[in-house]
Amino acid sequence: MSPTGQPRRRADDLGRYAQVRSLTQALVRPLSDADATTQSMPDASPAKWHLAHTTWFFETFVLRDHVPGYTLYDDRFPFLFNSYYESEGERHARDSRGLLTRPTLAEIIAWRDHVDAAMARALPDLADESLELVTLGLNHEEQHQELLLTDILHLFAQNPLQPAMWATPSAMPAPMPAPFHWVEGRRGIVEIGRNQGADDFAFDCEGPRHETLLAPHALASRPVTNGEWQAFMADGGYDEARHWLSDGWAWRKAQAIVAPLYWRHEEDGWTRFGHDGRARVNPAAPVTHISLYEADAYASWAGARLPTEAEWESAAQDHDPAGGVQLDIARIDAGRAPRPRACDSDSGLSQMFGDVWEWTGSAYRPYPGFKAAEGAVGEYNGKFMSGQFVLRGGSCATPRGHVRASYRNFFYPHQRWQFTGLRLAKDL
Repeated sequence: MSPTGQPRRRADDLGRYAQVRSLTQALVRPLSDADATTQSMPDASPAKWHLAHTTWFFETFVLRDHVPGYTLYDDRFPFLFNSYYESEGERHARDSRGLLTRPTLAEIIAWRDHVDAAMARALPDLADESLELVTLGLNHEEQHQELLLTDILHLFAQNPLQPAMWATPSAMPAPMPAPFHWVEGRRGIVEIGRNQGADDFAFDCEGPRHETLLAPHALASRPVTNGEWQAFMADGGYDEARHWLSDGWAWRKAQAIVAPLYWRHEEDGWTRFGHDGRARVNPAAPVTHISLYEADAYASWAGARLPTEAEWESAAQDHDPAGGVQLDIARIDAGRAPRPRACDSDSGLSQMFGDVWEWTGSAYRPYPGFKAAEGAVGEYNGKFMSGQFVLRGGSCATPRGHVRASYRNFFYPHQRWQFTGLRLAKDL
C-alpha cells in the first residue's frame, strides 16, 4: 500500500466505524428501557441485547485478541452477550434474553461508548488481519440493525395499543402497477458467487465463485404486490391444500394462518402494522412478512414457481444494488420507519434490491469448495447451512449499501417476521 494510501484507509475505517455504530444508536433512540429489554418470541432478541452483542463482538475479537493490554469492561458480559460461538464458551440461553433486566439500557450504552473510544484509539495501529475483523464486525452490526428493527416491530405488534415507533407522513397514493411481465433469464453455464480475495467485502457463504447450469427460465419483472396477494386470499388460497407443501399446510392449520403477518381485517378492509403504527394495506406495494410456505403456495396458485438463487443472482448481476433509491424511503440510513416502495411498471426487471427479501426455492447449503474460516469467526455462517432457505435482494429495513447480487440471507421456511416477499419464476 502506498504511503498516502495507508492513512487514508485508516481514516476511512474510523469514519465507517463511527457511522455504523451511530446508526444503531439512532435506531434505539425512541425506545424506553422496558421497550429495549422485552423479548417477544425466541426468534427475536431485545434491542438492548442487539446493542450489547455487537459491542461484545468488537471487544472480543478485536480489542481482547489484537490490542495488547486491553482489559474487558466487565468480565460478566461475555456470558450474557455471546450469541452462538461455541469456542467462546457457555452463554445465556437465547430464549431467556428478555429476562436480562440488568444491565440497564443506559449501562449498555456506556459500555458501547467505552468500546468505541478504545476502537478509535486502536484503529490507526491495527494490522491488516485485525482490520478485516473490523470490517466483518461492521457488516455483522448492519445485519443486527435490520434484526433490531424487525424484532422491535414484532414486539410492538403484541401490544394492544399498537404503538408507533416513528411518526411517518401518510404515503402518497400510488397508481397500481401494470401486470408484471416475464423477463427471460440466462441459460446454460453461468458463474455465481464472489471471488475469494475480492477487494470489496462479502461474507464467506457468498463464495467461492463457481459455475452452475441454468435451464431456460424467466423471472417476473417485479415482486408480487399486496393487491395480487389479496386476490390469492379472495380465491381461497389459504384454504386449498392443493397449493401447499405438506409441511406448509400443517403449519398453516396449526397456526390458523389466514393472511400475512401483521395484517388485520377491519370493517373497511385489510390493515397492516408497521413501525409507523397501523395503516391501510397499500395494494400497490410488495407483499411482506410471508413465510416460504406462503410464498410457495402463492406461486403454485399463480401457475408458477419460486426462482432458484442461481437464477436470481444471474439476473441481479446486471443491476446496481444502490440504483434509484438514494432519496427514496427504502433502505435504512437514519432512524425512521422502513417501508417498501410501491411497485413500478418498468420494462425490465425492477426492484431487485432494497424493498423486500425475495424467497427462493433454494436450500441454504455450501457452494462447491466452501471452507469455513479458522477460529471462532468460522462459526459465523457455515454451521447454519441446514434446514433453511435462501432469500435475496435486501429489504426496506436493510442498511443502505449492505447488499449485493451475491448476498445470501437465510431463514427457516415458517419464519416471516422479516420483510420477506416473493418474485415469481417459470420454466420455458
